Amino acid sequence: MAYPSATQSSATMPPSVKSILTSADIQRVVDRIAHQVLEKTNGAQRTVLLGIPTRGVPLARRLADRIRTFEGVAVPVGVLDITLYRDDLRLKATRAVGPTELPAGGIDGQRVILVDDVLYSGRTVRAALDAISDLGRPSSVQLAVLVDRGHRELPIRADYVGKNIPTALTENVKVLLAETDDTDEVRLFGSPGAARTADGPQRGRDQR
Repeated sequence: MAYPSATQSSATMPPSVKSILTSADIQRVVDRIAHQVLEKTNGAQRTVLLGIPTRGVPLARRLADRIRTFEGVAVPVGVLDITLYRDDLRLKATRAVGPTELPAGGIDGQRVILVDDVLYSGRTVRAALDAISDLGRPSSVQLAVLVDRGHRELPIRADYVGKNIPTALTENVKVLLAETDDTDEVRLFGSPGAARTADGPQRGRDQR
């Protein structure tokens, strides 16, 4: 199943594609998560945001920007590449290793909030936790996601969720962000009765 282009309007999408969140919706969701982070972390004290590539990184930067706007607090932002910690490396072709960039102060003794676009099986988050353990010892680790689509395979849950989207295993959630896709939107592909293929988009990087 091919994705429609990022610039294709909702009105011209095929019936198997549904727009779940618009640009305005995403902005409201990010604002809400930023407020929740401030409330649950005592004003984001000793807090670090680590974005999981690809789209978790711009989301983390957006959260930091909104927190700064709301409370004048500068929350450090970093990038956490999990490529070498994935549990499917032996099953798939080797992926290019991306940069891991920690804030200048590191993560020891800090509250780390992992940021990702879609929470699905939980395996991406498990890999991120393994990566963090090799980089330092935070005081605690939390998780913020734009979309939780269910179907967990591991006992992992998010502390901050933008939107819960019940899905079938045959469906796929695609997050588009202006920083990576030139537009902001969340789309649902497929249908509950659609056939699932082994190499289809249902288990892409965004769907772990």
